[in-house]
Amino acid sequence: MNPDEKKILEEQIKSKSLRHSQPREKILEVFVKANKHLTVQELYFLVKKKYPDTGLATVYRALKLICEAGLCREVRFEDGIARYEFVREGDHHDHLICIKCGRVEEIYDPEIERLQHKIYKKYKFIPHAHNLELYGICDKCSKKHLGGSK
Repeated sequence: MNPDEKKILEEQIKSKSLRHSQPREKILEVFVKANKHLTVQELYFLVKKKYPDTGLATVYRALKLICEAGLCREVRFEDGIARYEFVREGDHHDHLICIKCGRVEEIYDPEIERLQHKIYKKYKFIPHAHNLELYGICDKCSKKHLGGSK
């Protein structure tokens, strides 16, 4: 976790008139280091391994603050389960999602971004946001399927 992320969280805490809390920083640290899409439960288990005294309610509240601070966002894929991903400023990506194992791969493709802007312009839309989710079967799952059950 870089100092800017810590500072952003601290500013959010102050804006809510909350006290500084070490557990919130620890939860943010674990979340950033995980570097993947996590449910609250998954984040809780990761936090619990490193900081056993942390409760589930603390993780819920901290994650809510982290989202409000703009450091993460909730994403829901086809399965409807809420997952959270860390957000870096200026970072936009789309997702490849395996329908067998649930693996989520972030994709960064300037061509997708160019096409999106072309479509906005063609239909005279003002850009606000977009989410691109591509569903399929990842290479590991397809190899398992082709190779039989192992």
